Amino acid sequence: MGYLQASDGLDWRLRALPARRIFVLTVATGRGGDLAHAMRFKAVGIFWLLVFGAHSAPLLLASCSRDADESAKNARPVRAIVIEKSKLGENVELTGSIQPENEVALSFRIGGRMVERFVGTSDVVRAGQLLARLDSQNEMNALRSAQARLAAAQGRLREARNNFVREQSLLARRYTTKTNFDRAQTAVETARSDIEDATAQLKIAQDNVSYTELKPDSPGTITARAAEAGEVVQPGQLIFRLARAGGWDAVFDVPARLLRDAPRDAQVSLALTDDPKVTAVGRVRQVDPQADPGTRTFRVRVSILSPPPAMRLGATISGRIRLDPSAAIAIPASALTEIDRQPNVWVVDPATMTVSLRPIQVSRFSSEAVIVTEGLKPDDRVVTAGAQALHPGQKVRLLDAQQ
Repeated sequence: MGYLQASDGLDWRLRALPARRIFVLTVATGRGGDLAHAMRFKAVGIFWLLVFGAHSAPLLLASCSRDADESAKNARPVRAIVIEKSKLGENVELTGSIQPENEVALSFRIGGRMVERFVGTSDVVRAGQLLARLDSQNEMNALRSAQARLAAAQGRLREARNNFVREQSLLARRYTTKTNFDRAQTAVETARSDIEDATAQLKIAQDNVSYTELKPDSPGTITARAAEAGEVVQPGQLIFRLARAGGWDAVFDVPARLLRDAPRDAQVSLALTDDPKVTAVGRVRQVDPQADPGTRTFRVRVSILSPPPAMRLGATISGRIRLDPSAAIAIPASALTEIDRQPNVWVVDPATMTVSLRPIQVSRFSSEAVIVTEGLKPDDRVVTAGAQALHPGQKVRLLDAQQ
């Protein structure tokens, strides 16, 4: 407290408030003074108030500036991006193998001992080419027996016809009975039936002989061999696996998510994994209707258009396809925060510079970004770095250029 003594007996009292750096000037009447006498010095009091106020103003501004600096220092520095919705098309690359478009299992239609094998794996064969042979002795014996039965049936038919002609002539001259005539006619019909049966048995025997030789019905390449000469094989047992000529497929195991996002009649860029310079183009030919129970992926066959000679069956191949672009929001993976097993992001309020958690829906993850379908809108500010120690309502300070 300071005092100023005026000549008229009034005391001018100056009070300083240190916390605010504000000075207050008051006037009080002395002994024997009156209010009218004090009012004469009103102008003098205002003068001194202005003088002390001018000296205290810089101190007040400096105090406010220090408070703002302390608040800025306590704000957590983060990096953030401004959300923009754009057309996104993801490039997906998968690895598969080259397989024939049509592959068949070759086997004998009858059982027996395989005595010869003429081709092996990777051999290119023609339609009708002899691949292997069974021991045909039993089949040849059955063929000769069928031929003999047919010859005997033909002899009986000739004899029956002669008897029928004779009985017919005798009956016309009434030298035989109607019963003998009917018997001769029946014998002819029976002989004809025996001929048909013997002919069918001969055809069966001939087919069995032909079944002792294994021949493909179309050209192709032998991809597998399952039996050797000297083995006794059963009917239908696999002997060779033949990749028919005329088309090769690139086969991939594709997740269900990619099938949903892939365009119809998609064109696939293909390349050998060991030699990326060997390329080709393919189109999706077949998608399995049911997922593999172990991997939960779907088998997709891509027909290779004009495959180069360097692309051989069984080679490892990579396929690249671009998914349909769709309007979506992409954010860096570093922006994700998991709360209760649900993806969330920290959103900055530009007015208060505080953060809050917001749940989002993620469509898919790519090698470059996370695709968000719900929870964010354009012009939102999402924290991408420094989000590990944030809490709702915390003050932040942006470090990147988009402030």
